[in-house]
Amino acid sequence: MARQQQDVDELFDVKNAFYVGNYQQAINEAQNVKPSSPQVAFQRDTFLYRSYIAQNNFRIVLQELKNADPMLQPLQTLVEYLSPDSNKPNIVADIDARVQKGVELTNEVFLIVAATIYYHEDNYEAALKILHEAESLELRAFSLQCLLAMNRPDLARKQLKKLQDIEDDSTLTQLAQAWLNLSEGGPGVQDAHFSIMELSERLGALGAGPAAAGAAAAASRGMWDEAEQMLTEAQTRLPQQPELLLGLGVAAAHVGKPPEVSARYFAQLLDSHPDHPFSKEYNAKTNEFKRLAAQYQPSVAS
Repeated sequence: MARQQQDVDELFDVKNAFYVGNYQQAINEAQNVKPSSPQVAFQRDTFLYRSYIAQNNFRIVLQELKNADPMLQPLQTLVEYLSPDSNKPNIVADIDARVQKGVELTNEVFLIVAATIYYHEDNYEAALKILHEAESLELRAFSLQCLLAMNRPDLARKQLKKLQDIEDDSTLTQLAQAWLNLSEGGPGVQDAHFSIMELSERLGALGAGPAAAGAAAAASRGMWDEAEQMLTEAQTRLPQQPELLLGLGVAAAHVGKPPEVSARYFAQLLDSHPDHPFSKEYNAKTNEFKRLAAQYQPSVAS
């Protein structure tokens, strides 16, 4: 009986809600946990504060970190990086220096923060370097994401095998399998679609990332109505998430809605997320078109 009790993951529901991007549910579950040890309390707080950060509720985190476990303090750096008008180059330089010192590399919270910042900076090699020796399921899944961002599905598949060896039926492993199948296309897209739908049925509401991935899988199978429905349901909870706005703009065009419907979604994305890759590329191409158009003058035959 004692052995069985030890095997129970007190944070099972917290983790699953966090992994599928249902951050409010993760917060609710975390606040209901009565930890049996300081280690469980530390892990609970990690997921709790990261969920608040994902919701952009930065003030709560900064206030509570003042009296929190010192091992949680790297989360303050993540808040500073994600805050509007932050000095990102200075923060990245600080992370580089701390990684170089190596003192914090045994702290998983610091690894998550540093890898997240590097990922946002598109510096996937730096993220992989500090995640290389990590053994936890989440950090291995993060490595897989970096490899997919680098267009290395061959290496990502090797990382997936390690996840499966650790815990084959976990939510993270299932998500990682879906990400990989979706990136590779072909027959795997159907498997990715089914996997994400199963997660939705088992865990309830999906966050922006999994919902967008599920919609992409459905769209790849020509199921645009289902893709739009999945995105719309997620957007009712997360109205300004860029992945959802982008997906809804594309889906609206494919299901035959008037052009202005797509335009509204894209306008929302451009206004609320000017640093999103789509926004940057869109603005760059718009400016380039204007520059080229300015080189030509209308001519009228005399």
